Amino acid sequence: MGQTAAGGADDSAQEGELPPYAEAVLDVADGIPPGRVMTYGDVAEWLGEGGPRQVGRVMALYGGAAPWWRVVRSDGTLLPGHELRALGHYRAEGTPLRERGPSAGDHLPRIDMRRARWDGTAPDGTAPGEPDRAGPDA
Repeated sequence: MGQTAAGGADDSAQEGELPPYAEAVLDVADGIPPGRVMTYGDVAEWLGEGGPRQVGRVMALYGGAAPWWRVVRSDGTLLPGHELRALGHYRAEGTPLRERGPSAGDHLPRIDMRRARWDGTAPDGTAPGEPDRAGPDA
């Protein structure tokens, strides 16, 4: 996790230290299932601290090794500068997309937020990092 989304190393990661908030954000990102997304604001709300900008900053600085494409803008637009890489991940994972018509200038789809948005709980009702409610022997 010592790389930025652009692939460069940051100072604190070189020292082996990750700020606690960054670690929490990345844990949530790691817990988002394939084919689903959370907005920057959803992640902050789930953590109960920070806001969309703080989550975005963490993802920009430390999210290179995390599934960064699963933490998105609330309007479903693809991350500028990373659109094609993200689109490849979305298509591979079956993330619901809204294709855009020829009248759209860039023709890139958006994420179908109504169908792709994840509320942070697993089908069994647990959240990322929580033990399975059924117990380890189930």
